[in-house]
Amino acid sequence: MTWDLFIWFGISAILLSAAGAIFALSGRRKYALSYSTGSILVLASFIVLLWIGLERPPLRTMGETRLWYSFFALVSGLFTYLRWRYKWILSFSTVLATVFIIINILKPEIHDQSLMPALQSPWFIPHVTVYMFSYSLLGCAFLIAVFGLFSKGKDMLDAADTLVYIGTAFLTFGMLSGAIWAKEAWGHYWSWDPKETWALVTWLCYVLYIHLRLIGKTSRKLLYLLLIFSFLCLQMCWWGVNYLPTAQDSIHVYNS
Repeated sequence: MTWDLFIWFGISAILLSAAGAIFALSGRRKYALSYSTGSILVLASFIVLLWIGLERPPLRTMGETRLWYSFFALVSGLFTYLRWRYKWILSFSTVLATVFIIINILKPEIHDQSLMPALQSPWFIPHVTVYMFSYSLLGCAFLIAVFGLFSKGKDMLDAADTLVYIGTAFLTFGMLSGAIWAKEAWGHYWSWDPKETWALVTWLCYVLYIHLRLIGKTSRKLLYLLLIFSFLCLQMCWWGVNYLPTAQDSIHVYNS
């Protein structure tokens, strides 16, 4: 399997997911589940086939992580739909996944089969996949926050809480596994690399949200805004740091 065939898998996933979102909005739950599951299976199939074709896990480049994020965005959207039955969530997760799929079609950033020595570690796969899964869950929490911010009289924080709790747990594991991996690869757990710094900022923002929810005295609007800000920090951590002058020599910049 080569990246050239992704356009067919990507378009198929978009169409299936869009159909699922439309059926969800119209209240046809059975069809929504079927089509949404189909879109997830299409991307999962491509990931497996690409993995075989590259002879390495497709987790190295920014394009490859966008592929995983598209997959997990659809998974998280379906999970949220199943758990809380928000009819609109599949539409939002479809849009989110579609954006990354289209970017990958136009700018795949898939280069070669090789892995630099530092990436040839047993921590490579769990570290990256756990992060991508947490990003997708926190992305759904972000969508709920945006919707809740402009939805009068409807408290959606319980759903956001569950997503943030699970997402932050996986985010924490991602940071810890990354520290252990760094120790094995470079001899130190933490170096205040720009990527590491923004990962810590993002983690602290979500931990702050959890603490404020446990205290129970913070307004809904402020909590929604905090979730939105936290997700923006997450985007900075994921790909925004690549454009910082101080990050050009970072070991975390993709394709370096």
